Amino acid sequence: MKDTPSEQRPLRLGTRRSQLAMAQSGQVAEAVRRLTGRPVELVEITTYGDVSREALAQIGGTGVFVSALRDALLAGEIDFAVHSLKDLPTTQPAELVLAAVPPREDPRDVLVARDGLTFEELPKGARVGTGSPRRMAQLNAWARELGLEIETVPVRGNVDTRLGFVASGELDAVVLAAAGLTRLGRIDEVTQFLPTQQILPAPGQGALAIECAATNAPLAAQLAELDDPHTRAAVTAERSLLAALEAGCSAPVGALADPLVEGQVVTEMRLRGVVGTTDGTTLVQLSTTGPVPASEEDALALGRELAAEMLDKGAAGLMGERAH
Repeated sequence: MKDTPSEQRPLRLGTRRSQLAMAQSGQVAEAVRRLTGRPVELVEITTYGDVSREALAQIGGTGVFVSALRDALLAGEIDFAVHSLKDLPTTQPAELVLAAVPPREDPRDVLVARDGLTFEELPKGARVGTGSPRRMAQLNAWARELGLEIETVPVRGNVDTRLGFVASGELDAVVLAAAGLTRLGRIDEVTQFLPTQQILPAPGQGALAIECAATNAPLAAQLAELDDPHTRAAVTAERSLLAALEAGCSAPVGALADPLVEGQVVTEMRLRGVVGTTDGTTLVQLSTTGPVPASEEDALALGRELAAEMLDKGAAGLMGERAH
């Protein structure tokens, strides 16, 4: 049977224009080419989060990097989109399907500091750049624990811009996601991988989301071949925690779900969560462990369970101090 013209045309992959987005979308495009045998072309789309210079919390944070891509999907301008999963709002629109969550990169945050310094070695008054209230809260709490005096400085911009602040001496260090530097081939610039006991990543950090229109069932089924069930279960639990805590507030929430392995068998999943004030004076940090989620509902339940415990310990009061 001959291919129809529609099967021959390239699949259009929508991506943000940033160097990092293009790199990770290029990797997905190659995987989809191998999977489907069809050419894939990248369609660059500018999002509000890319053009605004305001702090993410001021422009709404969640969704500012994805809404333009979703609009293009719904308008039929692209066939599927690749997002950093941590940028996705926790509510999934009915018209779109999260077709695949590929295997996750290293979810940790990293420090890139002058002179090869680690966080513990930073000098008094060191200026540490990050655009994330979540990172600020945990960095300041850790500094207090160590007796360090640091200043967390809000920064925006791409990876080059942020690393440039350190190279120029404007900042002593910046904190970034390990996954982004790995995908850009720049992981060797890291001076320290920050331990998750001290700095929990953003929910979904290190994972990608491949989204397409719910009406395009054949493409959704093909893309589903790229899905990694362990990664999907972990990020579903993390995002369930965020959804239950967030309640529409741009809150500094960290979360990480880890598989617990006995021998070579994954036996349980541990979910850790943190929320705190950006000055680090107060953190609510808890964990829970449950069976390996056998379904999406199991993973959602694990997140909701931990969120309820955190709210009981005062997490809502901490988030109430954040400006909307």
